[in-house]
Amino acid sequence: MPADILPATADSPPQSARSREWVLLTHGFMANRWLLTPLSGRLHRCGWQTRCWGYESWRTSVAVLADEFAGLLRSMDGDTRVDVLHLVTHSMGCIIARAALEQYRPAKLGRFVMLAPPNRGSFMATRLAGLFGRVLKPVTELTTHGGSLVNSLAEPAGVDIGVIAAGRDALVSIDSTRLAVPHAHVTLPCLHSSLLFRRDAAVLVETFLASGSFETSTGGAT
Repeated sequence: MPADILPATADSPPQSARSREWVLLTHGFMANRWLLTPLSGRLHRCGWQTRCWGYESWRTSVAVLADEFAGLLRSMDGDTRVDVLHLVTHSMGCIIARAALEQYRPAKLGRFVMLAPPNRGSFMATRLAGLFGRVLKPVTELTTHGGSLVNSLAEPAGVDIGVIAAGRDALVSIDSTRLAVPHAHVTLPCLHSSLLFRRDAAVLVETFLASGSFETSTGGAT
């Protein structure tokens, strides 16, 4: 396996029971992996190994990106340095990960945290699809219409899922962040992308990865 598949962050985390647990993070539409740095850095300092995966989001289909993400899951699943593989995803990245898990489910899969996921589509994507859908492929795939790609996916089962929604989200409704399968859910009073930078959101992510629950943190888990 290529050495750069699992690049650690600059400073090695303290040796702990988590040092062989990896957190794979990915971003959303019109973003890049550098926006994951604050959250990734905090998790790394808490003992987890982290890997941030970036992609071209403007015109590349979610289905194509899911193929690439599934390949990364397969590679990390086969790496002897990885005992557990957790997922932390934001916005469209949540849907890419869901679609990838339909193709390949790692034997080492741990917990799955979704930040502001458009699990039932984005109302903003629905509004913009007529104008930009032909140019920006993901926009049509993430609409709230019943036949859209996101609404055609199977829901991930048999995995601890934690969803953190943004209470002032201008892209995704609170209802759309929810799943039909069992999951923990919490809402923070912030904007869609603010979840990547807020300390309370990072604490919730860390808590869920460690325990499978938001309940030991403040934030009003439901």
